[in-house]
Amino acid sequence: MNIGQAARASGVSAKMIRYYEQTGLIPPAGRRDSGYRDYSSEDVHMLRFVRRARDLGFSMAAINELLDLWRDRSRRSADVKRVATAHMIELRERIAHLSQMVATLQTLVDCCSGDHRPDCPILADLEEPAEEHPRKHPSGALQRPNPRP
Repeated sequence: MNIGQAARASGVSAKMIRYYEQTGLIPPAGRRDSGYRDYSSEDVHMLRFVRRARDLGFSMAAINELLDLWRDRSRRSADVKRVATAHMIELRERIAHLSQMVATLQTLVDCCSGDHRPDCPILADLEEPAEEHPRKHPSGALQRPNPRP
């Protein structure tokens, strides 16, 4: 099948297929006598694998590692689990960071009167240097850094 057909069958755009080939994530497709790429059902299967891994947020490096493990029939499932666990930990850290951002924004929005006056705690917070923003103590309490001497 040509690249358009492979794209439709795999859910990966033709542009991304070319990119994956260019970066070495997937091997280059065979070529027809006409020079056009020729994709097999195995190529489409691999592209679906890549698509699913991308949907789960794996990095290109992790997908490359997963593809290597997928191709290696003598792999240890512990190696696959290690890659997935590391990604899961990273996602949880991002979720925690995003939750902190939401909480901070909620506090700022709650403090803003949203009226006709120009005073705005949201803008005031944004103009503060980062080191002056409150930090969360492990107990969950907000702490302000020590004032400057």
